[in-house]
Order: sequence, then C-alpha cells, then structure tokens
Amino acid sequence: MKTTKPVALVTGASSGIGAVFARKLSARGFDLILVARRRDRLELLASELGGAGVLVADLAVDADLRRVEEHIAAEPNLEFLVNNAGYTWDAVIHKMTDDQWEAMLKVHLTGPFRLIRAAAPFFRDAAKEEKAAGKIINRKIINISSTSGTRGNAGQANYSSAKAGIVGLSRTLAKEWGPMNIQVNAVAYGWIDTRLTREKEKGEAIEREGKQVAIGIPDAMRKAMTMVVPMGRPGTPEEAAGPVLFLASPLSDYVSGQCVEVTGGL
Repeated sequence: MKTTKPVALVTGASSGIGAVFARKLSARGFDLILVARRRDRLELLASELGGAGVLVADLAVDADLRRVEEHIAAEPNLEFLVNNAGYTWDAVIHKMTDDQWEAMLKVHLTGPFRLIRAAAPFFRDAAKEEKAAGKIINRKIINISSTSGTRGNAGQANYSSAKAGIVGLSRTLAKEWGPMNIQVNAVAYGWIDTRLTREKEKGEAIEREGKQVAIGIPDAMRKAMTMVVPMGRPGTPEEAAGPVLFLASPLSDYVSGQCVEVTGGL
C-alpha cells in the first residue's frame, strides 16, 4: 500500500468486532489493510471506508499465512497490528480431537506470532534509526484474547489454551520490544454479541477443511449468562472496540504488557 499515513492491519476484519475496529481506526486517520477469509465482505467494507487494502486469507492455512507475512514485511508504514481473527470449535477434553486442538492453537496463537515476527525487521530497524535521530514513534500491537483464556471455560480447552497463550506472548513481547517504543497489549472479551455468541440453535457454522464447524452458544447458556453478567446483557461490538481505540491512541503510549478484560462487570 503506497501511503504517507500510518497503516493499521486488522485480521478478522470482515465482520463483527474486527469490522468495527477497522471503521474506528479509519476514522482516526489510519490507512487500513483488511485481512479475512470472505472477499465479498472485505471489499464491501473497503468500499465503505473509501478504500483500503484487502488481503483474502485464512490464517489457519500456511500458504495464506505466508502471503500475509510477506505483505507485512513489505509495508514500511505499518504502525499498528490487531490480531483479531478466530473462531471456536468446542468439545469437552476427553472428546476433543487433535484437529480441534491444533486448529485453535494455529489460528489464535501461531498465526499472531508469525505476523508479529514478520513485522519485527521493520519495527526494530525503524525504531533504532528513530531513536538515534532523537525521534519517537509509538507502534502498537493488540492481540485479542478472551475471558476463556484468563479464567478457563468448560468445553473450550483448546480455545482457552490458545487465548491464554496470546496473553503470555503479549506480555513477553512488551518486555522485549519496549525499548523500541512498541506497546503490546491484549484485550480479553467476555460476552460480546457476535456470531460466535449468538444462539447455537440457529445452526450457523464455519467451514473448515470441508467440515462444518458449528458456532454459537446454547440458548440455555445465554439465558444463564444474563444472570451472571452484572450488566445483564452482552456487550455490543461498538462497546468492544472502545479499549482497542484507547490502546491505539497516544493516550496509551505508556501502557504495555497489559490484558484488559471487557466483561460488563463479570
């Protein structure tokens, strides 16, 4: 992307929270690179934003992941990375397959690790040159986690492990890259109203390697959650975007290595 504006790359940008992130960041002056599996949704959002880079990629597929890595490595104005892509594939642990386990680790932990690593040469080299010249640019990485990762959740050993791992990765990277003015944080969401948390009985699914993976939460569990969450409802994607916007702004230039839980008071 040829631009003089700072660039933000958002994965999982085609719908839900990721699309809201993209809209909010665009409104704040970032040029966007949108990454997701659905070309039609990405192009619609890019058109809505008045133009954005579009990368159609499934981060669970090695060839697609390599393409995004290559794009990041060639983007000199990248200042902000949001690792948001993901889905759930639930089972209690004694019924969980190797495919289920490995898929969650790949999309929620290995994918973000590899995209961050792809940004390392430019992020580090640019920061060293800027520091030598007495200039400071704060680059930022936000990794999306979940309260399943910070607290555990029955039926989600795979997802919970990956989301716990991304918090550890964020905190470690904050220590490694802090000297280069790179802030790395995680945001752990509780019950946010997206297709991953709507009624499972509606039968929505995501296709993975020829398989239909059911997503959503059983309606009985959703009703129970209204009793557990103090605010009595799920958060909206707009509300979910708030902490990310804070972490993307100059207001957070001395905030790093944190995991912000967004839970409606849970």
